[in-house]
Amino acid sequence: MHPDDDPYALGDDRRFWADAVADRVLERDPEEPIVIKGGISPSGVPHLGNMNEILRGYFVAEVLRERGYEVRQLFTSDDRDPLRKLPRKLADLDGDLVDLGDVNAGALGQNLGAPYTAIPDPFGCCDSYGEHFSNLIEESAELLGVDVEMVSNTALYEDGDLEAVTEFLLEHRELAVDVLSEYQEKVDDDYVPFRPICENCGHVTETDAVTDIDLDAGTVAYECSDVEAGDRTIEGCGHEGTASLRDGKLPWRFEWPAQWQVLGVDFEPFGKDHAEGSWPSGTDVARNVLGDEPPVPMVYEWFTLDGEPFSSSEGHVVLVQDVLRLLEPEVVRFFFSKDPQRARDFSIARLDQLVDEFDRMEAVYFGEIDADEDECERAERVYPLLVDDPREERIRIPYTFAAVLGMTDDPALREEIARREGHIPDDAPDWAVDAALERVERAREWARRTDNEFNYDLKRTEIPDHDFDAATEAALDELADFLEAEDPDGDALQGEIYETAKRHDVDIGAFFSAGYRLFFDEDQGPKLGPFLAKLDRQFVLGRLRRRR
Repeated sequence: MHPDDDPYALGDDRRFWADAVADRVLERDPEEPIVIKGGISPSGVPHLGNMNEILRGYFVAEVLRERGYEVRQLFTSDDRDPLRKLPRKLADLDGDLVDLGDVNAGALGQNLGAPYTAIPDPFGCCDSYGEHFSNLIEESAELLGVDVEMVSNTALYEDGDLEAVTEFLLEHRELAVDVLSEYQEKVDDDYVPFRPICENCGHVTETDAVTDIDLDAGTVAYECSDVEAGDRTIEGCGHEGTASLRDGKLPWRFEWPAQWQVLGVDFEPFGKDHAEGSWPSGTDVARNVLGDEPPVPMVYEWFTLDGEPFSSSEGHVVLVQDVLRLLEPEVVRFFFSKDPQRARDFSIARLDQLVDEFDRMEAVYFGEIDADEDECERAERVYPLLVDDPREERIRIPYTFAAVLGMTDDPALREEIARREGHIPDDAPDWAVDAALERVERAREWARRTDNEFNYDLKRTEIPDHDFDAATEAALDELADFLEAEDPDGDALQGEIYETAKRHDVDIGAFFSAGYRLFFDEDQGPKLGPFLAKLDRQFVLGRLRRRR
């Protein structure tokens, strides 16, 4: 592999990774606009993991724009690929997951082997399944503040943009096959780097379907043959016909470098599966067949969802639209700003930790907390790329406290509590207050989604009915006195609940139930000490003393 094609060339560069990539791009003295590309085959639900290429490209694009360069960020939908199997889950244009049985599954099931853009949209809202998928990708990018140009591979073929490079590969077929044979075992003398679309059944045929090539006419003859799709075979119809070079597609290992040439790509990030597969062959084809220089590469590590790989086929996915019901867009961008060479887990259960990380970077950027030199430098560099309009007057209510506020549906009460606890300054502008309180609904949805310790209905307006004996009441009063005098953290308060019950000879389980009754009108609930420590103090004191 040529040294410039090493996708791991970032190494241990300690700068912000997008700066290092931008330097590599500019070392080649590219023409403007500089083109950054990503891409995907619309084979399933476009989930958060698919945003890797878009967001990684976004940061590099923003760095280059900061330096005064014109940039185009493209995203190709490889929608001329054939549908090989039915996904278990799909997503509507609102970003909601649906089962295959809830839509017109026949639109997919009857079109196995056909290009995605030739398959009816099972939702009936777009011109094709491929277009439906592309619309979702584009909407996801827009929601995250990324201006990306969607490019349909089908359109590139139909408009003739890929015709010249396809003809060149067929003309230099022997060289192309010789290069590819170094990377694929099933490449023989019958291999042709073109897959016609059968005019009879609509299937994308395999490379062995071509029986003759007429470059003068710009056509190939073919016999529609079977297509292997994983562990199943999609039967060809046997039709013998002729296809133009616009009525088919290149195999992926040729199609990718063809896209680089036609679109003038200067930088493309991709997952490690490509780094170990089609990237080496693609660079070889580009340099030694097409005579081109491949784009600057960058491999990224995949991340997992709650500890498990994303899987569209199994339905283990989360869409951008869904994530934004839980997090602000700038927090999602923050997640993708982290080192692309490290594997990470996107944990729905621990989103509070991600939000706390973002809030800390923001506070460091504005000089509100102490931090070491490295953390200050990173905040100074990265934070302006996350937030469109950095304003020091902004307010961030801690995520878990926002979840506590979400236990009441009264907006006025939410604001009153946040002000009383010092999370909203008296002189805060209205826009900052409104923006801060928007986090409450997101944190509330997080509590519902994960059914965590904040997924309870906190009875704030009136004390629930209760009937405690004298020993329990005395123990509750003593616990309130301890809380007022010591201001303990959650663990200390949890321990004191145990000790207070023992000192008053109250059954420990019954004492916890008394607490749950007072705060939730329930007999059970979250770990009480840590939970009460997160609530506003005067409310807890009043409730323990049965006064409010």
